[in-house]
Amino acid sequence: MGAKQLRIGWTKLAFQDRAGDCLPTSPEKGQSIAKNPICQGNTLFAPLATGKWNRNKFRTSIHLLLLILQGENITFMAKVNAESLLKKPSVKWFKGKWMDLASKSGKHLQLKETYDRNTKVYTFEMHIIAAKANFAGGYRCEVSSKDKFDSCNFDLTVHGLKSIFPVDAFCSSTDGKEDSGELDFSALLKKRSIKVVHGNTDSDVEVWNILSHAPPSEYEKIAFQYGITDLRGMLKRLKKMKKEEKKSEAFLKKLDPAYQVLKGQKIKLAVEVANEDVEVKWLKNGQEIQKSGRYIFESVGNMRYLTINHCSLADDAAYTCMVGEEKCTTELFVKEPPVTIVKNLEDQMVMTGERVELECEVSEEGANVKWEKDGVELTRDESLKYRFKKDGCKHVLIINEATKEDGGHYKVKTNGGESVAELLVQEKELEVYQSIADLTVKAKDQAVFKCEVSDENVRGTWYKNGVEVKPDARTNISHIGRIHKLTIDDVNPEDEGDYTFVPDGHAFNLSAKLNFLEVKIDFVPRQDPPKIHLDCMGRTTDSTIIVVAGNKLRLDVPITGDPAPTVIWTKGEKVITEGDGRVHVESSKGHCIFTLECAERQDEGVYSVVVRNPAGEDTADINVKVVDVPDPPQAPKILSVGEDSCIVQWDPPHFDGGEPIIGYVLERKKLRSYRWMRLNFDPIPKTTYEARRMIEGMAYEMRVYAVNSIGMSHHSPASQPFVPVAPTSEPMGLHVEDISDTSITLKWRAPERIGAAELEGYGVEYCKEGTDEWVPAIQGLTERTSATIKNLTTGDRLLFRVRAYNMAGPSLPALLAQPVTIREIMQRPKIWLPRNLRQTLIKKVGETVNIVIPFQGKPRPKVTWSKDGEPLDPSFASVRNSEFDSILFIRKTERKHSGQYDMKVQIENVEDTAKVMLQIVDLPGPPEALRIVDVWGFNVALEWKQPKDDGNCEISGYTVQKADKKTMEWFTVHDHYRRTHCVVSDLIMGNEYFFRVFSINLVGLSLEPYTTKDSVFIQKSGIDYKSPTYKEHDFSEAPKFTHPLVNRSVIAGYNATLSCAVRGIPKPKVTWYKNKMDISNEAKYRMMSKQGIVTLEIRKPCPFDGGVYTCKAVNDKGEDVVECKLEVRFLPQLAHN
Repeated sequence: MGAKQLRIGWTKLAFQDRAGDCLPTSPEKGQSIAKNPICQGNTLFAPLATGKWNRNKFRTSIHLLLLILQGENITFMAKVNAESLLKKPSVKWFKGKWMDLASKSGKHLQLKETYDRNTKVYTFEMHIIAAKANFAGGYRCEVSSKDKFDSCNFDLTVHGLKSIFPVDAFCSSTDGKEDSGELDFSALLKKRSIKVVHGNTDSDVEVWNILSHAPPSEYEKIAFQYGITDLRGMLKRLKKMKKEEKKSEAFLKKLDPAYQVLKGQKIKLAVEVANEDVEVKWLKNGQEIQKSGRYIFESVGNMRYLTINHCSLADDAAYTCMVGEEKCTTELFVKEPPVTIVKNLEDQMVMTGERVELECEVSEEGANVKWEKDGVELTRDESLKYRFKKDGCKHVLIINEATKEDGGHYKVKTNGGESVAELLVQEKELEVYQSIADLTVKAKDQAVFKCEVSDENVRGTWYKNGVEVKPDARTNISHIGRIHKLTIDDVNPEDEGDYTFVPDGHAFNLSAKLNFLEVKIDFVPRQDPPKIHLDCMGRTTDSTIIVVAGNKLRLDVPITGDPAPTVIWTKGEKVITEGDGRVHVESSKGHCIFTLECAERQDEGVYSVVVRNPAGEDTADINVKVVDVPDPPQAPKILSVGEDSCIVQWDPPHFDGGEPIIGYVLERKKLRSYRWMRLNFDPIPKTTYEARRMIEGMAYEMRVYAVNSIGMSHHSPASQPFVPVAPTSEPMGLHVEDISDTSITLKWRAPERIGAAELEGYGVEYCKEGTDEWVPAIQGLTERTSATIKNLTTGDRLLFRVRAYNMAGPSLPALLAQPVTIREIMQRPKIWLPRNLRQTLIKKVGETVNIVIPFQGKPRPKVTWSKDGEPLDPSFASVRNSEFDSILFIRKTERKHSGQYDMKVQIENVEDTAKVMLQIVDLPGPPEALRIVDVWGFNVALEWKQPKDDGNCEISGYTVQKADKKTMEWFTVHDHYRRTHCVVSDLIMGNEYFFRVFSINLVGLSLEPYTTKDSVFIQKSGIDYKSPTYKEHDFSEAPKFTHPLVNRSVIAGYNATLSCAVRGIPKPKVTWYKNKMDISNEAKYRMMSKQGIVTLEIRKPCPFDGGVYTCKAVNDKGEDVVECKLEVRFLPQLAHN
């Protein structure tokens, strides 16, 4: 993405006094703000820096320096103009380079934000209360909104500091005390990044050099310029390094001050010692490290290595290398690798009131994650709306009883990645499992209206003829679970009417009618024929009773007759008895009741009831229809796909359940997921649907439910997996490559954007100028980026277009700018001779020659070949010509094929020619006239002539070989020798030799050599040996004491010795002196000399024997002297006595 200019708004930085009163506010809206900060009184305004934003990286050019006194308050305010923003911007406050202050609020730090609806300006404030000395440092404010970003940097200096150091971090107290929000170094001192192992340390070394030569007043400026967040730690290390500037005798190269390594990786610490034989000790936090599988000690020359494998947080420590009493120390910081998201969140669709669990899996157990909803961080609130569950690597966000407001985009973040999922919350529709039915009751009977809905928490109201029904002595209203009942005892004529149940909060109702059956008692004779009274139920013989599959079917038929008639129920020709456990038939006075439990589809049909008594019989038919949910539709088919959508089609179910299909409900899921998401809650009547809001390149499946007035069917089989993809962009660079009287060749380049689906090919079409009927130019699709369209009419003016096809269909067409006239264009003949044929083409005998020479010309030119000026015989070489090139082919070359080949292309009187030189080479013949010219000592001179046959190429050299007559094994003396004469040297005396020579050319050695006819004998000759003379070396050396005498203090009465070492050649004479007096002949002294060690023994010395003793060594080459002082003292008790 190229750089673009952006400006989000401007920032106001204002000082406050201890009371918190804000000084003058921002400029008026619309007022221009300068690039540099503006000072108005005690208020400092600064625009958020306008800069270039490239790939989410912003480089600011503004830097502010703020000064306050210790104990004062200060407020930083950032104002963002949101007129052009679609959503609230995100503002973050940082201290140093990386520490986010959003969660560090406490006694000394408060963050606030406000919004002015009139000016559409967001104000973000950071209050620092009672500033302390360690609050000094660099701060940064960042504001972002979608792809826009801006920032402003500023420094805070607190007067009264003994030394000024930028603070690296905010450390918030975790015990909830009032001192939370204090600034402290201790929590992050070990997290500063000083040296990255195997990284580039040039910049770090440069900062060290700059700090070491800079005055203390410039430290803070340098720290801000080079992005140093731990200046105090660097200054401590610098001070320590200055103390250690004295040269070490044991170490040539010490450890670096600090190292950093990622957790799980290995690191090698290296020092260079002065003595390669010395042993070193490695210590960790002062304890000696023992060799193990994780700690490896190496010694290579003067280098000593400590390798730590699989570094863990326990290895974060101070390490010391000791040589004797000298040591060097370093700090090792172990950095944990970023936590990545292994399993992403999945989109979900739920109903209101349901429980939602958004689950993800991260790469490391116990890692901290942050949850956000629509960019706002989620926390545990008092109502426990959100719960965060952590189980090993799994992290779950739980929402209890989801509401419509909970819908949105949820994001989980780690320090190494993030994952986003969409949650859709839909209102739960109330389903009716059992509706209320019409009732016909007699006086004093009980009437019960009952219905069942899907939600047991839904309440409702009963109405009679539009008037709410109130409970009384005869009327009872009950609600148990999902069942609502209205019971009326002792029914009388006033209870007849329309009864309605209205669920609360839902826009529909259930209605039924109560019919009162008035029984008239008339005087009748004792013999009354039976009669079935279907008319009093409001039905006729053509009426149909509808029952839902699974519900109870109850037929209560009023009958009369005297005596009481017998009742027989039949279905078709079969008499219904109570043999089936689902059927119950009973008769009472004035009624016959047929009950069928759990109605099924096969129970549908015409039921007949026959009543008989001695006075006669009566028959009635009742048509029963069983309705059910429909069968599931067939597997849906995907008609087409788009970038984030698809069109799906399906066939209606074979059985609609006895009720018309109201519509269909669709669901989709990702191919590797197990969670289905509903796409519509209101049934759609059509059998096609366009599904949207899918991810391009992700595989999905679809399934369909059919819905009628009874309910929803089972789901259909899943569709074939499909991938939403968008058509490619149009092909690029369409142009005419060639044209003739009846054909045209088009070329183009692949589309700039292919998309997630593979490119299937290209379709080429054309139409005549003035029409809009596009005709396919080629059958089907072509995978090539060129096409030749033939059998066109000469003189037609045609438009051409090319479209790219993938799974989503054709792309936008690439059109030629103007129509093309189908007519061949005259073109001069031209031969394009390849570069390698512009010089002689060399081939070996027997090889194949295949010369391809392209040419151009329209109409097609005539091509002719000749060799050495004569027409080329077809039996000599084969020639094949095409529209664009000519091929000269020789299957097996011979020497006679060498020569000049001429090619000529001609169109009428215009022609072009080219020539090709062909040289066929072969092995050369042997050299001629090899003879021995001279023999002397161990040498033989040979001479020969060039071969008669050079193989049709230059002789590049000769190979000369020799063979001992005894073994006749040939050895090469000279290879690729250029001259025709040579000298063979280093022959063995007394042996007899033969010689031969091969010719060499481009092809190789000649098949046969030329061998000398006679042998050569190397004569023996006399040799006088003269031994060399050598000059004798002078080993003589002047005396020199290699170990001097040492001053001594001895006890009187005990023998004492003085020793020294001397060397010299010849052996020097040693003489001892006391106070410059020769003591060689003194009996008190004993003098010894062995292997250069000279010893003077003093027997039982007394204080008189103290003094200066001298040892003198003398020989012919010189002399040397060494002396020492001897002190003789008494023991203390002896001195006292």
